Amino acid sequence: MSAEKKRQYAELAAQLSALIEGEPYPIANAANMAALIYHGLPELNWAGFYFADGQDQLVLGPFQGKPACVRIAWGQGVCGTAAARRQTIVVPDVHEFPGHIACDPDSRSELVVPLLQGERVLGVIDLDSPLRGRFDDADRIGCERLVAILSAHHRDWRDGSGWVDARNPATASG
Repeated sequence: MSAEKKRQYAELAAQLSALIEGEPYPIANAANMAALIYHGLPELNWAGFYFADGQDQLVLGPFQGKPACVRIAWGQGVCGTAAARRQTIVVPDVHEFPGHIACDPDSRSELVVPLLQGERVLGVIDLDSPLRGRFDDADRIGCERLVAILSAHHRDWRDGSGWVDARNPATASG
């Protein structure tokens, strides 16, 4: 990881930890994380979340950027593929990714990191850039670290379809 990217992601990690400390509501924390990444990393045109709606599709969550596709089928596009595989995907050129879904025609590269609770996928965070080859392994490592911070803060999320926070009786079911 380059020294500059390492510093950048260390700052983002510290800022994210401070932003979510004491806040139990996962959607608020996801919204702040999307804004933090969008405004904290250069050359992005979209940063946001898709949440699992059952095990067959992802639904749009908090994001920064142009309006986006609302639902993505499991296994389709970069987001659906990352969710189905339960692994991060870095795509240097989205036009070369089979089945890419062009929510924003200006996007040229993409990075998608799944949010996992054990083996269950709660959702993904998706970063898009208008530059081909924008994301590298340093970005993968940095974003996986950010997702780990968010996930550790909400260890008791038990429903990926709405990110129900089990600590909040108003949203917990059964």
